[in-house]
Amino acid sequence: MNRITQFVHGTGTVSEVLRRRRESGQPVPSNLLAFSDLRRPVVFWNITNRCNLRCSHCYIGAGPESRREDELTTAEAKALIDDLAGMQVPLLLFSGGEPLVRDDFWELARHAAARDLTTALSTNGTLITPEVARGLRDAGVEYAGISLDGASPATHDRMRKMPGSFDRAVRGLESCVAAGLKCGVRVTATRENYAEIPAIIDLALAMGVPRFCVYWLVPGGRGRDLHAALQLGPREVEGVLDLLYRKARELDPSVMEFLTVDAPQDAVHLLVRLQNDDPAAYASMCTLLGLAGAGCSAGDRIANIDPSGNVYPCQFAQTEALKVGNVRERSFRDLWNDAENPVLSRFRTKTERVTGACGRCPHRNVCGGGCRIRAFAVQGDLWADDPLCPLRRGDEDE
Repeated sequence: MNRITQFVHGTGTVSEVLRRRRESGQPVPSNLLAFSDLRRPVVFWNITNRCNLRCSHCYIGAGPESRREDELTTAEAKALIDDLAGMQVPLLLFSGGEPLVRDDFWELARHAAARDLTTALSTNGTLITPEVARGLRDAGVEYAGISLDGASPATHDRMRKMPGSFDRAVRGLESCVAAGLKCGVRVTATRENYAEIPAIIDLALAMGVPRFCVYWLVPGGRGRDLHAALQLGPREVEGVLDLLYRKARELDPSVMEFLTVDAPQDAVHLLVRLQNDDPAAYASMCTLLGLAGAGCSAGDRIANIDPSGNVYPCQFAQTEALKVGNVRERSFRDLWNDAENPVLSRFRTKTERVTGACGRCPHRNVCGGGCRIRAFAVQGDLWADDPLCPLRRGDEDE
């Protein structure tokens, strides 16, 4: 995740607020000190494959009839929450499918809050009424990321395959703002909608939404079929990054925070811009990157658990070849801290393994070689070049 606003301004973002809330908790109980050397990732948990929409680019292939028969039961899900709470993971993000369609969602959210876990929600927003927004707030959910893939119903509803989904997502955002629940707009940028991003930013600002996050199309699930036709080229990516950078510099961070996801190489572009425009902010960004660690967080600071309890390095790595294990067979804590796990050991040394142009790039220690999942999905090689790097030129723009 590239926190553009934080890099430009250094503080005052939604991310900073959530981090301070997490750090303002009680001291670590003495019975947990024995686990102080554990890796504690942010956990993205797809609690269900079921969804009330059937989006054209869904990385998990969710839909109304997509519920897995082997989905974790309520008891198993609560046991997993207990395990994550015991590890003191910094954030548990409920995702899907659409997490709000899972019958026991509210029970799970309240259980996580009772175990002092910081939680967030990844949602299409169509089921968030004023009552639901207040319910999320009262259940301890601290943030809701809501997808908005167009500035009007024409684009959004076409991508989401559901008439009326745009209006309902907008109402969901408005309901979160009114309830005092931190929320943000998430845009999956493709050639179908990237020209509308300035208008989507304006719409989010008009609603008082404090966060704007751009995802690049991931070639997974149904997104795999669209990738060749709709993935942005490096220069188009560069244009979007320049827009977000300008907006981050123009707007007070308390008004709106800008981020990109699943593209560690974006940090290189931002560093170059700041080095030219603001040397002090450039030095601060170098410090922040040094503290956070270089490049992709998958398999280290980020983890994913699918509806069946399978564990992966990140939510976009859901393939058998990259499966870490299953929480029904072994606790998440044991899986994630197994130094000999063949998948995790590869991801935790990925910067050393990257080949091709990314392996030779002088910026490799900043971006870690880009997104390994995108390289794997597009080129069939986990260590090949990231095809979305905005530093690349020429044929890759075709």
